[in-house]
Amino acid sequence: MRDRARAVVIGGGVGGCSILYWLTRLGWDDVVLVERADLTSGSTFHSAGLVGQLRGSLSLTRMMMASVELYRSIGDEVGLETGWREVGSLRLASSPERLEEIARQAGWAKTFGLPLELVSAAEAQELFPPMASDGVLGAAFLPTDGYVDPSQLTFALAEGARRGGGEVSPSTRVLSIRVRNGRVEAVETDRGTIETEVVVNAGGMFAQELGALVGVNVPIVPMAHEYLVTRPSGLPLEMPTMRDPSLLVYFRPESGGLVVGGYERDPAPWSLEGIPADFNGKLLEEDWPRFEPLLENAIRRVPGLAEMEVVRLINGPEAFTPDGEFILGPTDVRGFWVAAGFCAHGLAGAGGMGQLVAEWIVEGTPSLDVWHMDSRRFGAAYASREYTVARTTEVYSTYYDVKYPGHEREAGRPLRLSPAYPRLVELGAAFGEKSGWERANWFEPNAADGDESLRPRGWAGKLWSPAIGAEHRACREAAALFDESSFAKIEVSGEECGGAARAALRQPGRARRRRDHLHADAECARRGGVRLHRHSARRGPLPHRHRYRVRPPRPRLDPAARA
Repeated sequence: MRDRARAVVIGGGVGGCSILYWLTRLGWDDVVLVERADLTSGSTFHSAGLVGQLRGSLSLTRMMMASVELYRSIGDEVGLETGWREVGSLRLASSPERLEEIARQAGWAKTFGLPLELVSAAEAQELFPPMASDGVLGAAFLPTDGYVDPSQLTFALAEGARRGGGEVSPSTRVLSIRVRNGRVEAVETDRGTIETEVVVNAGGMFAQELGALVGVNVPIVPMAHEYLVTRPSGLPLEMPTMRDPSLLVYFRPESGGLVVGGYERDPAPWSLEGIPADFNGKLLEEDWPRFEPLLENAIRRVPGLAEMEVVRLINGPEAFTPDGEFILGPTDVRGFWVAAGFCAHGLAGAGGMGQLVAEWIVEGTPSLDVWHMDSRRFGAAYASREYTVARTTEVYSTYYDVKYPGHEREAGRPLRLSPAYPRLVELGAAFGEKSGWERANWFEPNAADGDESLRPRGWAGKLWSPAIGAEHRACREAAALFDESSFAKIEVSGEECGGAARAALRQPGRARRRRDHLHADAECARRGGVRLHRHSARRGPLPHRHRYRVRPPRPRLDPAARA
């Protein structure tokens, strides 16, 4: 094993191997991956393998599309089988809300170039013959989706990385990560020390304990996820995968049989006090009582399942996050990166995720807008394990729910309250939440002054109030008072405060402002777009070297007077 590397990736699952592969593709050939046991021995080996591209955000959809593009070619590139089967996918709609959801998805898919088709219940049954069409109003069919063998894909990515100069070191347990002056310096393992300036925590369900080695909180919770595998029963081999979100279940073909799983309403967080040190390549015990409601739903959709022989019920831990998004990017410890919390669709996104993280490391900026996945988005509230578990459990149990515009999660609330909170309650505030803070979205008593006819039709108008328009007009035409207790606040003082303030604003001269005046600023990203929006104010006199005079404006002369 090398004793010096440009980057060290910790974790030999599909995510870590993808990052290593893409680092070598981008020219970093002095890179090492260390894995505590064997490749895929965490969560990857027991993944159900479904790959669906269309997701709830532009960035995640682009990642999934990049994954499919890679999965089509990586096998030929390295001469290994990946198990990629591009059989397509069906997503059923069993309610008017679901039908509107897939109709909106079909329109959105066209903007990505995805060939998503809306099909009837009968057409869906033709594609997936064992399905019963009772209650199905329609379906979305995406022919470029499919499924892949998780272990074979991981080994192919690892081989591609080796060919690019990377080193893969299994059976290498990380003991500590050396940090000096806030920057990563080395990774110490049971096989020796590797000096490096870049460490990527791709530890999957172990990512939290790896982050703790450098004082970085990675708020993930292992959730016990179950699916069953049936014996071959003569089903068509090229059936598409199928999801029925109203029944909380998914299906994929498996050698003439089926793989059947889902997301139950009463999920089981696992090993909250710490994952056993020897939990490598292992599964949890079968939990039939917890899986039974999903099995009943699955039989409603595929009645023949009741007669199929079950080979095994797979029960394995998957790392979920408190908001259902990946955790990607740099941290407050310079050189320490995180790529974890893939919420049971890491296999679908691994190819694109690895490319994005590698680009971010090499070029300094991600190629997609991934602010909602940024590893630094979680505030101090997530240091509470109880709060993190509550939020994550809600994410899992509502995995297949329709997320209407303006959707707010409820678990763990209220957590952080401003001094104005009691008064906001008295005024009839409809609360949202940001970083654990309760914030007023609108005040429902103002709905009487709004225009109900402006309510968006159908799906988009579920979580909406006429009060929004009334309060918007009040802001524009009169005045409004906002509770900004939830905003982060930074105070700069001392002899260098003027220069420090200008440096923080990254705009020369902007710190020289009139005392007690509030100014709004936007910080732009290097590739365009807005990184953040802030308010700033000068609260006292500047030190002598930064003092200035405010000159009165020159009088404007009348053109006739000039003449």
